[in-house]
Amino acid sequence: MSPKKIISGFLAMAVLLAWTPISQANEKSLMMATTTSTDNTGLLEYLIPHFEKETGITLKWTATGTGKALKLGENCDVDVLLVHAPAAEKAFIEKGYGKDRREIMYNDFVIIGPESDPAGIKGKSIPDALMAIKSLPALFMSRGDDSGTHKKEQQLWKDAKIAVPDQETWYIQTGQGMLATINMAQERSGYTMTDRGTYIKYQDTKGGKAPLKVLVEGDEVLLNPYSVVTLNPDNCPKAKYDLAIQFSDWMASDAGQKRINDFRLLGQKLFIPNAR
Repeated sequence: MSPKKIISGFLAMAVLLAWTPISQANEKSLMMATTTSTDNTGLLEYLIPHFEKETGITLKWTATGTGKALKLGENCDVDVLLVHAPAAEKAFIEKGYGKDRREIMYNDFVIIGPESDPAGIKGKSIPDALMAIKSLPALFMSRGDDSGTHKKEQQLWKDAKIAVPDQETWYIQTGQGMLATINMAQERSGYTMTDRGTYIKYQDTKGGKAPLKVLVEGDEVLLNPYSVVTLNPDNCPKAKYDLAIQFSDWMASDAGQKRINDFRLLGQKLFIPNAR
């Protein structure tokens, strides 16, 4: 594990609390809360050394679901956010917790499952695929953690006019990150929804021969944008707003965007830069 990464969950909170006075003493350091996909894929371990070398700013991060990341920002436990739940991000700013939001990159969501595809969802529309999973029923692994992926999955059930599953025996809420959830779906021959970047990482861990396959993809509603969100100095006066802006600017710069574009596994792009 990279020394720049802070373990998520209760340990992360303990480390964050211990880190705060140190960060205040070092004006050239940032603490970021981010989603598990930017961490699981290896993107941050690839990007951040370049950011630090070019700016002189040290950056550490904790990887968790977007909902928890936004809560860390609300509580002023971090300096900047890199997340992927646009509606929640905009609400965060409207409530006065955040100041700036800048889209940096995107990938897309896909529904994956065993090659045998017991529910027969391959190539179906999203509503038809979800109804087929429910009707069989087939096992579906949900993050269940208020992450950006979980928020999107819940919205897809609603858009399909299907009650969002909760206590059903076929609907398993893992409470885990994306890569762990994919591995659980593989172990139980179930379905799940993931961002494509983490799926490619999963493929890579299997030597390019992943047991779970992409079965539903391509709908524009599955677009998955990632944004840097700065904290509102009025709510978090001790957060390092100026350094957070430097991070946002670097991620949106030609150099940062090229680094994102060049990050690949198995010859595939995990994220596509789109800073404006």
